[in-house]
Amino acid sequence: MKKKALFNWSSGKDSALALYKILQDEEYEISCLLTSVNQQFQRISMHGVRVELLEQQAQSIGLPLEIMQIPEMPTMEVYEAVMQNTLSKLKEQGITHSVFGDIFLEDLRKYREDKLAEIGFEGVFPLWKVPTLDLIQEFIALGFKTIVVCVNERFLDKSFVGRVIDQDFINDLPENVDVCGENGEFHSFTFDGPIFSKPIEFEVGEVVYRKYEKPKEEDSSDTACDTSASDAFDFGFWYCDLLVK
Repeated sequence: MKKKALFNWSSGKDSALALYKILQDEEYEISCLLTSVNQQFQRISMHGVRVELLEQQAQSIGLPLEIMQIPEMPTMEVYEAVMQNTLSKLKEQGITHSVFGDIFLEDLRKYREDKLAEIGFEGVFPLWKVPTLDLIQEFIALGFKTIVVCVNERFLDKSFVGRVIDQDFINDLPENVDVCGENGEFHSFTFDGPIFSKPIEFEVGEVVYRKYEKPKEEDSSDTACDTSASDAFDFGFWYCDLLVK
């Protein structure tokens, strides 16, 4: 009997490669894709990709899509409550494992595993500890295509957003930026590759700048976004809007 698992789908390159690998693993059966969406804007959390394009991805992949509606800048308490409620429902369907595209962030993996254990789930990490340069080269060699939809200006300037990740993109990255953006330097949207029955069609829209304000109330400063750095709110993000064709 295969172990039933959900896949935490961000729409980006790490998710796509991790899904590609887990689909070839005879030990697991992927029951659905799970994605958190900004409730206010109906876009994928952090990535800023429209829900319509997310739905097209799931349709092309051929897996059911489970969407978690998350408020703008939720506290950890709110985020964890939504996640626990969602996983509890999925557990009733016999799902016991949760698959992630994480690569090397030890504290993030521990956090995920601890929270999953509270409701009887186990985490699975198909890309864990594989050198990120090897991963991005494998991703490109397999025929995946992905476009950068968000960059953190702390690491990269506006010129990187809206670019398709290829060898030129990799060569242009500063030395302090991980080639897979594992530290949150950039996020992407994967639109073609071996897991898709057909490419996702879109048009590149405008590039917009957005800066998040620090929560005014002290008890709400513990957000579910990565704001652990003291200067986390000093930097903004460049987003490339992708339009549905």
